[in-house]
Amino acid sequence: MQTVSCPSCGAEVHFRSHASVLAVCEYCHGTILKDADAVRDIGKMSAVLEDYTPIQVGTAGVHDGVNFTVIGRIQQRYAAGTWNEWYVLFDDASTAWLGDSSGLYTLTRERKANGALPAFAELRPGQQYNINGEPYTAAEVRSGECIAGQGELPFKVGSGWRIQVADLRNYASFATLDYTDGPQPVLYQGVAVTLEGMQCQLLRDTDAIARTAGKYRGKLDALDCPSCGSGIKYVPGAAAQLVCPACHAQLDASGPEAQVLAKGKQVEDEADITLELGASARINNTEFTVIGMMRRADDEGTEWNEYLLYNAHAGFFWLVETDDGWSRANVLPNWPTWASLEAEKCTLDGATYTKLYDYGSQVTYAAGAFNWKVAVGDTTHVYEFEQGQTKLAAELTAEEMTWSRSTPVAYDQMSAWFGAAFHGVTPSSDSKMSHRGVAKVFIIITLVLNAIPMFVSFSSTLMWSMLGCLALFVPALFLDKNKTP
Repeated sequence: MQTVSCPSCGAEVHFRSHASVLAVCEYCHGTILKDADAVRDIGKMSAVLEDYTPIQVGTAGVHDGVNFTVIGRIQQRYAAGTWNEWYVLFDDASTAWLGDSSGLYTLTRERKANGALPAFAELRPGQQYNINGEPYTAAEVRSGECIAGQGELPFKVGSGWRIQVADLRNYASFATLDYTDGPQPVLYQGVAVTLEGMQCQLLRDTDAIARTAGKYRGKLDALDCPSCGSGIKYVPGAAAQLVCPACHAQLDASGPEAQVLAKGKQVEDEADITLELGASARINNTEFTVIGMMRRADDEGTEWNEYLLYNAHAGFFWLVETDDGWSRANVLPNWPTWASLEAEKCTLDGATYTKLYDYGSQVTYAAGAFNWKVAVGDTTHVYEFEQGQTKLAAELTAEEMTWSRSTPVAYDQMSAWFGAAFHGVTPSSDSKMSHRGVAKVFIIITLVLNAIPMFVSFSSTLMWSMLGCLALFVPALFLDKNKTP
């Protein structure tokens, strides 16, 4: 370890790694560049925006049997949000990067590329590329900038430093192509990891996360929308992208003051919300809070609700409410094997999933806090697969692809989790049967009554029966889609 005095304020600054060339003074935020045997101050580095991450400089853990310590951080912003890259020093003097985005973690090291790598402009999420002999699927292609730094780092960075990177996945394997320094990318390869799996210690606890995030933003549990003045409840540090429930403006709450990113689009009908923002549930002895809600519709106009839940250490997951009931969805760190976007099957952990359908979806309503920027009108293409009661879903946009896995949640389980905060209605408790339900009853009666004549005059009886069923069901479908909630 090398200890120097900050040229700006005189405080001690430590260089733990010989590979580090830059350090940020924790007292005055001076950026200290190590040049041969001398150090010099090259200006102030913006203070990091304390978010929901439990990691901090000093966090320690183990990977592949070798202990490590987090010694630095780069905080970066792109169009849909922010993410952290933590600089990690191992006891054997090697270094790595711990990627931290929306509660998903990856550990990568710089590697030599064997063979040509694709140009940045050629990369498309969902497409496959060969990297060092292995097929990787592009997960995210993004341009952004460095907005802050902390601790010590292996290269010179500063506020406004532009970056171009692409993340790719192959089951648990992870690769990053960094085009920041030119058209020939630097390759980083590694794996998806968890904080528990790395036995991480010295993490920020829930109170510390809420305290530092709330202190930085000036609010603990609410802020006034700068667009319309309405109060917005949110969990400080949980997410910085907010949507005002009143005027639907998109807000960025990552800085000292909330800023309006875009005025809200007009929403004709408010969503029928079963779980209010701020509702809490105790799930597997962990307290989760509903921080965001959005309503989506597919190409045919079918709508459903999605609720984002958060815990400081357990991270994020979704509860999805459809006409068929509830399900729990988690973003997958390990990706399925899927030959192409046209393939009818995919495999994950030895199980084969069959494609159900693919469709376009659009956000029709949003409110609360999210771990990425959400707006009414956002579109996504969804590919759904099924194996038993478990479903996998790939969601694709021009910049990103994600996979999630969902399983059914019983109504009684939802009620037990949320108690009085759960306003759901079971299908059996709804006294009014839908038009489609009534139509199905009459269709069954029609088929039963015509079963015997079908044996005598199959073709003509079947034709008239089918026409009769369509005459019952099509108007019922139209009435259900157009009825007011």
